[in-house]
Amino acid sequence: MRAIRRAKATAQVLLAMALATCNPQEPPQPSPAPVGPSPEIRIGLLRGAGRLEVRGDSGLTVLDADGATLAGVEPGVPWQARTDGARVAAQGPSGWTVSGQIAVSFVPRSAGGLVSVNGRWYRGRLTVVRDRGGLTGINIVAVEDYLAGVVGAEMGRRESSEAQALAAQAIVSRTFAVRNLGKRASDGFDLLPSVVDQAYGGVAAEYPLASEAVAQTAGQILTWQGVPIDAFFFSTCAGRTARGTEVFAAANRPYLASIRDLDGAGQPYCRISPRFRWREQWTGEQLQAVLYQSLPPVTGTDSGELAMVRGVQVTRRTESDRVGRVTVSLNRTTVDVDGPAVRQVLHPVGESTLRSAIFQLQETREGDRLSRLEADGAGAGHGVGFCQWGAVGRARAGQDATTILAAYFAGTVISRAY
Repeated sequence: MRAIRRAKATAQVLLAMALATCNPQEPPQPSPAPVGPSPEIRIGLLRGAGRLEVRGDSGLTVLDADGATLAGVEPGVPWQARTDGARVAAQGPSGWTVSGQIAVSFVPRSAGGLVSVNGRWYRGRLTVVRDRGGLTGINIVAVEDYLAGVVGAEMGRRESSEAQALAAQAIVSRTFAVRNLGKRASDGFDLLPSVVDQAYGGVAAEYPLASEAVAQTAGQILTWQGVPIDAFFFSTCAGRTARGTEVFAAANRPYLASIRDLDGAGQPYCRISPRFRWREQWTGEQLQAVLYQSLPPVTGTDSGELAMVRGVQVTRRTESDRVGRVTVSLNRTTVDVDGPAVRQVLHPVGESTLRSAIFQLQETREGDRLSRLEADGAGAGHGVGFCQWGAVGRARAGQDATTILAAYFAGTVISRAY
């Protein structure tokens, strides 16, 4: 409950600051340097873990749920956290054990010290709590330190000519973090470290150019009418982004419009992406296996109907020319799959989702049965909001972060959150 209250209180403070500092009629402009400290965010690194190995580069202090000191850990010395019935236990190499705890926290002894969780290093501190399947490891870290591990993980290693794309991503990712403080409070943390929320690789994902982008934009977020925006982002738009409601029913926002993301020569800015063009193909047997796994949970289709797949056709497209519906012809019936579910149902073998909803289908039949299906596609991701490879292309063309963000989130304002 205390974590939930802290998250809500922080979000309210940030929102109040944003309301006080922006004017929706003004063009986006960078804000002054932050006037307050970075708030903390809680990242659920692991859930349902059997045990965790923890160590610190400067040593650690072990605390209980009330902040009382339980033990000290020397630099580099590993400790194990494990379940203890419905609670948490921790043990050092000497056998000294902390048991029966609601939560155990590992705090670096020195300012700027790091904590390692199962061999991966993070800034901030670690709290371990019991969950239904085992242990949850929560990295509690200042938002600015968190972002250094996000920008590098999301954008990869970039060149100095692409620095403004990193700065734009830093503002987008900070906006996402601020907007979503408390999002997963019922689990005891704010965000997950994966693309379900946004990728976070800890210290291993950091590098100087990404860290500079975070520092140079410190405290800056995007707002619309005084409120932090829904900062959607994705990999590659293939030349046109999607309107918010094409993908997310509740994303009816003026700043989530479909735009043509083309340079002066009419070429997509994101054409440099390795995912700009792609092809997927399934044999009849592979497609039947994929649909047997994916179609019933999404549409409620009787698995018996999947004894024969007769065809898969695109039957509706969206405003941005993405696939809005496919119709699957089965043994004795046809099934419509709409919206984002298309990418879930028609996924490649061994993967969970199709790269994007921009594709054309080509069928090959043997009699009434589909024997082969090919998808020629473009782009990667849902297509709403900020195109990461488009931002890289725009930065290479000389655009700064302010210009890049104005293109993808028209009418928004860069405001100071803290």
